[in-house]
Amino acid sequence: MAFQVSPGVLVQEIDATNVIPAVSSSIGAYCGSFTDGPVDEVITVSSQNELVQRFGEPAATNVGAEYFYPAAHFLDYGLDLKVVRINSNGLLNATTGGSSGLLIKSTIHYDDNFRAGQAAVGTFGARHAGARGNNLKISVCQSANAFSQSNVTTTNATASIGGTSVPVTAGQVFIVGDIITIGSDTVRYKVTAISFDSGSSGAGDLTIEQESDSTQGLAAAVSSGANISREWEFAVQFTKAPGTSTFASSRASAGSNDEIHIVVLDEDGGISGIPGTILEQFEAVSLASDAKDDFGATNYYVDVLYNESDNVYWLDHDGNATSAGSAAAGVTFGGASLPINNSFTNGSDGRQPTTGEKILAYDTHFGSADNQDISLMISGTSQADNGSGTASATRAEATSYYNQLLAIAAKRKDCMVFFSPIRSDVVNTSSEADNIKSTADTINSTSYAAMDSGWLYIYDRYNDRLVYVPGNGATAGLCAGTDLAQDSWYSPAGFNRGQIFGVTKLAFNPSQADRDKLYKARVNPIVTFPGQGTLLFGDKTLLSNAGSAFSRINVRRLFIVLEKAISTSAKFSLFEFNDSFTRANFRATVEPFLREVQGRKGIFDFKVICDETNNTGQVIDSNQFVASIFVKPARSINFITLTFVASRTGVDFEEVYGGASGASESAT
Repeated sequence: MAFQVSPGVLVQEIDATNVIPAVSSSIGAYCGSFTDGPVDEVITVSSQNELVQRFGEPAATNVGAEYFYPAAHFLDYGLDLKVVRINSNGLLNATTGGSSGLLIKSTIHYDDNFRAGQAAVGTFGARHAGARGNNLKISVCQSANAFSQSNVTTTNATASIGGTSVPVTAGQVFIVGDIITIGSDTVRYKVTAISFDSGSSGAGDLTIEQESDSTQGLAAAVSSGANISREWEFAVQFTKAPGTSTFASSRASAGSNDEIHIVVLDEDGGISGIPGTILEQFEAVSLASDAKDDFGATNYYVDVLYNESDNVYWLDHDGNATSAGSAAAGVTFGGASLPINNSFTNGSDGRQPTTGEKILAYDTHFGSADNQDISLMISGTSQADNGSGTASATRAEATSYYNQLLAIAAKRKDCMVFFSPIRSDVVNTSSEADNIKSTADTINSTSYAAMDSGWLYIYDRYNDRLVYVPGNGATAGLCAGTDLAQDSWYSPAGFNRGQIFGVTKLAFNPSQADRDKLYKARVNPIVTFPGQGTLLFGDKTLLSNAGSAFSRINVRRLFIVLEKAISTSAKFSLFEFNDSFTRANFRATVEPFLREVQGRKGIFDFKVICDETNNTGQVIDSNQFVASIFVKPARSINFITLTFVASRTGVDFEEVYGGASGASESAT
């Protein structure tokens, strides 16, 4: 407050309207091996369709399903899942013209390492790493001659009706894929192969088929010397041949011939399901680095591919693209007289991730609460490459993975991680409950994790088959679904909130005796009840102290919400004075929030102490601020006892039950 020198009124404001902010408790986190998508980058998806769109369909293998479906199942219940595609050994993007594949993790990685051009690795690279990139093909038309040419050569001999070979005098003026017409015949033919006579400078044969019917050959006999015209196979997709853009021609020192057309294809059908499908096309983009379109946006083909293509990156200019990458002013750009067709090769899915690669991904992207806001961490499959190219999951390998994930969750203190047993514990085996217990016994005690008993037998609609997948994606999803339907302090288990959908059967459906054994081992059974569905039938954490309130999922998640929300609000007290006003303002902020949680059945009672009793002079002098928040959490019902008593007619119920009216009403 400024000091006043003369009489007057000084107006000031003090903001005492702080409230506890709403915090999310349903955001999932998952690191997995996928067939598509950026690598080592956090992408938020909100549906299974979006998951497929960003990361591809699951590979048609057991491990492929085990990695994909934990994420997919979470999205059956929750809205936001932060997904990371794990970078594994040997994962490579397909390229054109290069001797090998290379890894381009993401747009950020491309910007840092490949945006300037990398002649050593090819002309174009697949947008995403993996073998699916090998399905791609790119066709570039760099000139008007490449677009179409009339009477470029003549036939060298006769050919009969129905024939599929056309002898030509100058075969090198064609490429595979060209559309040709012969003489006065209007039928259009596609060139499917080209062969040249040994030692000849030009003569050869074109293998053809009718463009409209690939099973048909020549519609009319061909005489020797007939004129042949050619056209780029994708010419019909464009309004005109590439020429000079308005931008280039309008320079003070006019440029010319800067336009090119680009088509990206699914050559083998591995992406779209139909070979030869056009995935995207770019008309009249420019070889000039400073080119702009009619709306003022960049039209430089390198930038257009970067900004608009879902499938390819530019890596280096084709050798035929004379002056490509120059500014438009005064430059005559030159391109090949024939289209350039390049198939993508050398893309690789690499090995399955090792445990170390999986943990590195989780720790890098989700290891700190400062980097990512998450609440539910999905462990997925325990399968991992053992370093020799073989995917496996022994109990020792699995529990090493689980315990390292636990360390991440315990360090964050604002999320839970969800586990399932290893595949060999329950799939096509016996003594399942004992196997699961043996796995659970090797996992460290913590309230920041929960373990289920389930491997789910589900229909993989992408590959039309039934597969076993771990249940932890579904159990984490139940927590997210509980948050959306009610609140995080409600149990995600049971008939009301614990229904797991889409399960054909369980690898292991535990009996009551099995469930008793599992529950003692801190494992939450997944059970199919005839006519009642498949349920998560327990809500324990992995805390070994069964008497602690934190041995239940709902209590742990209640405290995560309370601690996260109140600590976020408390940040606004930093650098203020530790005086009665600040302390009163803190209490006035926290107490209504806790009262609201109490009204929504999260807690039975609470007390906030933030005064001179715990903010002593010593505390104040050490620049600290102390608040003690006492909470009695609500407990979920795990055990119900129903006592039925048969009595004689005419006997008063109070006589039978000892006069305890409240108890007798409950029994009734």
